[in-house]
Amino acid sequence: MTVIPYQVTDEDKKQFNETGYWISPKLIDDDTIERLRHAHERVWSRKYDGHGLPMHHLHMSDNPLAIRKFDNGWWINDEVRSVVTDRNLGHMAADLLGEDEIRLWHDQVIFKPGTNGEETNAGNVGWHQDYGYWRCSSTPNMVTVWIALQDTDLNNGGMMTILGSHKWGAVEGSDTFFEQDMSKLKAKFATRDWVEEPCILKAGQASFHHALTFHGSGPNLTNEPRLSVVAHLMPGHTYYREHRQRHDNLRFLGARPEPGMRFNNDAYFPTLYSRT
Repeated sequence: MTVIPYQVTDEDKKQFNETGYWISPKLIDDDTIERLRHAHERVWSRKYDGHGLPMHHLHMSDNPLAIRKFDNGWWINDEVRSVVTDRNLGHMAADLLGEDEIRLWHDQVIFKPGTNGEETNAGNVGWHQDYGYWRCSSTPNMVTVWIALQDTDLNNGGMMTILGSHKWGAVEGSDTFFEQDMSKLKAKFATRDWVEEPCILKAGQASFHHALTFHGSGPNLTNEPRLSVVAHLMPGHTYYREHRQRHDNLRFLGARPEPGMRFNNDAYFPTLYSRT
């Protein structure tokens, strides 16, 4: 067992429903944290577990302060796989979302370099909604689980959420992860009450935020990288909804995906939890 069991309470659900996010207690122990930090080293060094290939070619920016993001690390790293497909993670997600079954949509391995005090936008993550990238999925009732591999606050580039923004619905043009001018994005999206709240986590805690919750992060001003493993989770009934936006997950429905096809291929979208 990788993720420590935790029973989501009514108060936890209330906070998630009202604010759009919830911070868990510590879900992974110190030994697992160290294994996942080592997994980072292996991923960025192109040392892969198993016989498969990564989803995307690993491209490293010429800028050493740029954020690194690798999708579907579970394909090529055993430690990442054990966490992002853990049943306990799925159970918590099911309770928060009010769903009966949870599958993995995809994961991310994210590395934010430290700037050692240098003010730069290179490591910023722009204000965005995760569902801004996922609009080919039939439901926005999805959740992102961001697992901290060190104590994390605003000093080392921790995430900030916009309280209650999940109630705004899917906002046009919110696929702005890589746009690093935070002030410009705020001016674009802050058409309603804009209340920023930092997600302050101890190592091993996780932030569960709704796919419609606006969030972003600033620079890591320390001299150590900020490391995380992220699981994006969906209800088991999620299917392909035709939309002008595409997503790489469509290719896992086959060569000619059709609207209405469910994202239920266990080879690519493993089931974490089912109440039945």
